[in-house]
Amino acid sequence: MKPIHYTIIPKHPAAHLFEVTLTVFDPDPAGQRFMLPVWIPGSYKVREFARHIVRVKAHSVATGRQVPLQKIDKHNWQAAPLKGALILTYEVYAWEMSVRAAYLDDTMGFFNGTSVFFAVLGQQAAPCQVEIKPPFGAMYQNWRVATALTEAAATRRHGFGEYSAANYDELIDHPVMLGEFALACFNAHQVAHEVVIAGRVPALDLARLTQDLKRICETQIGFFEPETKCAPFKRYVFMTMALTDGFGGLEHRASSALICKRSDLPASGCVLGKITEGYRTYLSLCSHEYFHSWNVKRIKPATFAPYDLAHENYTTLLWLFEGFTSYYDDLMLVRSGLITLQDYFALLGKTLARVLRGSGRFKQSVAESSFDAWTKYYMQDENASNAIVSYYQKGALIALAFDLAIRAQTESTRSLDDVMRLLWQRYGSDFYQHKPVGIADDEVEALLHEATGVDLSELYQEAVYGTNDLPLAELFEPFEVTLEADTANNLPSIGMRVREGGWVEVVYEGGAAQRAGLSAGDKLVALDGLRVGGRNLDALLARYQTADQFEVHIFRRDELRCVQLTLDPPEVASYRLHASESRSEACKLRAAWLSG
Repeated sequence: MKPIHYTIIPKHPAAHLFEVTLTVFDPDPAGQRFMLPVWIPGSYKVREFARHIVRVKAHSVATGRQVPLQKIDKHNWQAAPLKGALILTYEVYAWEMSVRAAYLDDTMGFFNGTSVFFAVLGQQAAPCQVEIKPPFGAMYQNWRVATALTEAAATRRHGFGEYSAANYDELIDHPVMLGEFALACFNAHQVAHEVVIAGRVPALDLARLTQDLKRICETQIGFFEPETKCAPFKRYVFMTMALTDGFGGLEHRASSALICKRSDLPASGCVLGKITEGYRTYLSLCSHEYFHSWNVKRIKPATFAPYDLAHENYTTLLWLFEGFTSYYDDLMLVRSGLITLQDYFALLGKTLARVLRGSGRFKQSVAESSFDAWTKYYMQDENASNAIVSYYQKGALIALAFDLAIRAQTESTRSLDDVMRLLWQRYGSDFYQHKPVGIADDEVEALLHEATGVDLSELYQEAVYGTNDLPLAELFEPFEVTLEADTANNLPSIGMRVREGGWVEVVYEGGAAQRAGLSAGDKLVALDGLRVGGRNLDALLARYQTADQFEVHIFRRDELRCVQLTLDPPEVASYRLHASESRSEACKLRAAWLSG
């Protein structure tokens, strides 16, 4: 099968337009069809990338004449039959600063293949070649290319030129960053890694960043391959867009696309060893997306093997693939020595509070949340906390529950680590070398037992398919770890989340605000006769106690209303985890858990 050839150029950076040329040497004699994906793996929402195609035309290589091209539906096109090679030329509008799509201006460019590369239907298994060209003009002479795609022999590392992929699936799984960016390299267990930072970050400490990422990467490589220390890729690229405000990440098979606040990145001259909360959040994000290199990029649910990029792909297992990854991302920071036990317990306490805050956990199981990701988790509205549960956050707590239960029953001779390694050996280690196979939704429970010898059936059924809270306090007992609610500043609860300016974002089910008749979208004007403005709501509430009652004035649809509100007890902002200091078996269990 002849290769499919793509050429992409930032044709008009100021207009945010990429131009792509696609050459098919053996088009379908009946008329070649083309499709642009409607979603990107890792982000479970139909995004309709075809809406950004500005213009598209086709012509014959042999004659140079234009070939009729018909749009069949929202994301499919068909060319008229012809003899010989066919060229498709089109423009893509790229003005979404996110990890999921494409972005271009005169300072940088970024794209995922799902946003810019048409699939040649019937030839998705064909090898792909892509030429990445620089924009025209002297102002772009210092631009470089960052990607995990394989360079052609004549293309230098980080240079414009020819790159290749074994097939379409591989092509779209390697995002590309263009521009002037900070770059650092390090090896983790003999595998080359790169750190790319786009955006201005004064006094960026790349040496610190690479040192810390190296520890995370080596810990994770050793976790999945304790004997060989062999990574599943030849090179890995962390590519980050640093902004004033923003956060996000998307995993790929040999890279990750990340967004963070520039203030989260380490600065030269900071106290050695000190990790700020923002930097810890960034490292956790890197750890999360890196763990996905194994868990979801190679260990996959059966419905993702292979992806159907024209439609939603349903699975009830996102609690495993995202939730377990969310459990291990921070645990890997502990095991790599980057954060302390106290730091880790604080992170666990916040996760627990977030899960227990929403009444949606009583209405939706994590299996249902996974299945409904396309229409609920990724399309959240003001009622989300009252209607759904996060398969990320509760999934992380389920992983914790399974790990504690397994370790307690086996005296830490077995753990969730053994489950992940069995998943890796059975489903992930040769995923791209042979016919891809994923784990079926109904196979996970048996695999847990096979890997550990522990019967988790009762806990499994309730945790995955039930809606009761997890028995974490009980599961922590053999480890002599206790849970204690932290009511933070002890302010009485008004039962809603309010953003700056007094606008009500969320009204919690059954809380003070809902009982008073307040709704999301209302604008708070005054509380007990005092104006609500800026960030003074907490200061106003500090003068009251639980069960106090007062008038609240609001605007709804520009109509002034007055309601009576009765305050609730303080909300639980987090949970404190306390570990005993006794030299007991519990201490040994904790040490084995946190050290791996």
